[in-house]
Amino acid sequence: MLKEVVSLATAFWAGLHTGTLLVGAVVFLFFADFKRRRPKNYPPGPWPLPVFGNFFQVNFENSHLDVQKLVKKYGNVLSLDFGNLSSVLITGLPLIKEVLSQTDQSFVHRPVTPLRERIFRKNGLIMSNGQIWKEQRRFTLTTLKNFGLGRKSLEECIQEEAYHLVEAIKEENGQPFNPHFKINNAVSNIICSITFGERFEYQDAQFQELLKLLDEVTFLEALRFCQLYNVFPWIMKFLPGPHQTVFSNWEKLKLFVSHEVEKHRKDWNPDESRDFIDAYLKEIVKYTDKNASSFNEENLICSTLDLFFAGTETTSTTLRWGLLYMALYPEVQEKVHAEIDRVVGQWQQPSMDAREFMPYTNAVIHEVQRMGNIIPLNVPREVVVDTTLAGYYLPKVRKHTQPQISSLSLRPSQNLHLYLKSHIYSYPKNHLDGEIHYT
Repeated sequence: MLKEVVSLATAFWAGLHTGTLLVGAVVFLFFADFKRRRPKNYPPGPWPLPVFGNFFQVNFENSHLDVQKLVKKYGNVLSLDFGNLSSVLITGLPLIKEVLSQTDQSFVHRPVTPLRERIFRKNGLIMSNGQIWKEQRRFTLTTLKNFGLGRKSLEECIQEEAYHLVEAIKEENGQPFNPHFKINNAVSNIICSITFGERFEYQDAQFQELLKLLDEVTFLEALRFCQLYNVFPWIMKFLPGPHQTVFSNWEKLKLFVSHEVEKHRKDWNPDESRDFIDAYLKEIVKYTDKNASSFNEENLICSTLDLFFAGTETTSTTLRWGLLYMALYPEVQEKVHAEIDRVVGQWQQPSMDAREFMPYTNAVIHEVQRMGNIIPLNVPREVVVDTTLAGYYLPKVRKHTQPQISSLSLRPSQNLHLYLKSHIYSYPKNHLDGEIHYT
């Protein structure tokens, strides 16, 4: 009997041709695509491919350029699918204000993609949710204010770092150079003064390595190959590629912060908090029951890295945009220079007190912030309740039964991610010509 079954199975497989298997695979994919049909009155968007969705229709390295084309075709509310992750892109200031002002907190959560899950799990400030997010955010805001955020003491720290940055630029003796890491170093030192209680010299090899790791993960995470990890994490985790470099770099960054935490523990005085880490260690010992609080070393490390990632990259990139626009528009640069010389002079440090006397420079700074594309798609949010926006139906996230997001099956999900893009503009080359009026 067994021989007959084996013979029958052998004959069956021998009878299957490559074409038959291909047709079967196509039928399966279309069936899967049919099951993932969008709900009624869902935002419009390009038709997704089976399994992959719109993954190959967006250039992740220059996503904002593709988004501009899609917005012109589908409007300010459009949908995109990336594997089993359904996304809705919101553009235009009125709609974004409507989303952010929702009193029922329909869009307050952050989706945790497989890539972020692998790195941070549900810790930190940026991608955490619920009670963890509330506790970490409340503590961080209070602590940053205690250490000078928005006060004169932090302004003095910025002035000191600006002096060191100018001195580092002078060392180039007027020769062409890349200001990228010098600016990164200066901005990071402001954060270091609050988190670590110290600044690092521009020649510090270890700190330069930290900045390069941070810069590299920012670049690599935007690559299509890394984004493919979010679609097929159960396959991609076994394959080599830039996503493995991202994981390795983040582990090195975590190790750097972990060493700083250990250094603080050696001479820690709970009665005198010197910086963010000291204050956090004090918060950890407050709670003997680890289940009653989110304050632990892992959250300390992730929150510290979030401060670095959010603060260093955004601020330093804005400053580099400013340098670029000053080079592109020398006539604007000349007017800014003249106003600075007239109000601040060449021998004293600029301060916030001088801002009201420098309307043109203030306007240029705001224009750089408006035009500079710092985070093209912003950080995504998650729809937590069924709701409508601009007449479109947005279903809430349907939680999976699997315990980990990285173990999702090929079955399409109904997870909905919301991306907010503040502006889609096409800037004329003469945008900064003439006077700038800012109100």
